[in-house]
Amino acid sequence: MTERIVLAYSGGLDTSVAIGWIAEATGAEVVAVAVDVGQGGESLETIRQRALGCGAVEAYVADARDEFANEYCMPTLRANALYMDSYPLVSAISRPVIVKHLVAAAREFGASTVAHGCTGKGNDQVRFEVGIQTLGPDLKCIAPVRDLALTRDKAIAFAEEKGLPIETTKKNPFSIDQNVWGRAVETGFLEDIWNGPTKDVYDYTDSPEFSPAADEVVISFREGIPVAIDGHAVTPLQAIEELNRRAGAQGVGRIDIVEDRLVGIKSREIYEAPGAMALITAHRELENVTVEREQARFKKTVDQRWTELVYDGQWFSPLKRSLETFIDDTQRYVSGDVRMELHGGRATVTGRRSDVGLYDFNLATYDTGDTFDQSMARGFIEIFGLSSKVASGRDQRAGS
Repeated sequence: MTERIVLAYSGGLDTSVAIGWIAEATGAEVVAVAVDVGQGGESLETIRQRALGCGAVEAYVADARDEFANEYCMPTLRANALYMDSYPLVSAISRPVIVKHLVAAAREFGASTVAHGCTGKGNDQVRFEVGIQTLGPDLKCIAPVRDLALTRDKAIAFAEEKGLPIETTKKNPFSIDQNVWGRAVETGFLEDIWNGPTKDVYDYTDSPEFSPAADEVVISFREGIPVAIDGHAVTPLQAIEELNRRAGAQGVGRIDIVEDRLVGIKSREIYEAPGAMALITAHRELENVTVEREQARFKKTVDQRWTELVYDGQWFSPLKRSLETFIDDTQRYVSGDVRMELHGGRATVTGRRSDVGLYDFNLATYDTGDTFDQSMARGFIEIFGLSSKVASGRDQRAGS
């Protein structure tokens, strides 16, 4: 039986050419796998037909939009995941769901190898291959760009020579990856980190300089998950999509960062994540109202470690799973409403309420009705500062 290789397929030039390139280099049959994670553009059926037209023996397509929103975006939201305090893991969280479908396709079609289109200097090769090793430890991995010398100029020449049904003359200076959680743009003139991004870099967001009138939105959460917007019930996918539209129209969620890649180099990246950044802003504020102080302080450490693990391709790791158990427990009371104003590139919280919050008006107020016993403060301060006072006395005696 002829060997089969499953290829992560986007429908673009590089992965379309990779079908024939892999077949010629290895003698194997290629099964193309396309996964919809809300990236927009062409229909899955159009992509499927193109894969078959480029020489794939089978084409596996999956609409994973709800799966991605529920099982990958929502844990990311509950962890307030921002790598280097800025990047909401747009590409990092899409890789494990794609890996899941790649491995499923390999089982279905009897493939022994999985191929992906990543280069040898990026993060995604690690994310794909560590995930594949974890879910399908018997499967081998190859990368045509990294392992089979497939460059872009060779891809264009190959496509023209073979008459493949794919556009080869379109010039795009950027490398773009997008899904419903956000959009990542790199390469081209952006590699000079002194160059500012031009208007054509952006697609999910309008310029914040010319934003329309302020948009007020109320997001309702239940246990850390958005369940309604302005009183209308939504699924996680619908919440992200609506806030992508509304926050994007106000220029919210533009990120320009020099990022520390896993492979040890620094890379300039432009991200757009209007829905993700609006949701994280609202979620963090609701946590401020509902999560106990010491639990909240420790959660910041857990969130950061969770974020680093996911960025580094460890979605399926035991540590990430253990950290998630803690995060899930902290979300028990993260329920309520957050009101935000979206305007001029910012998502600003203007109100918050929760039936299970820890904010007590009568304890917090300075007006009549204050229930806080201020007479307790003097003794508290004496005891709280006692260890520092004793140490300071020791220092003075030693110094004299």
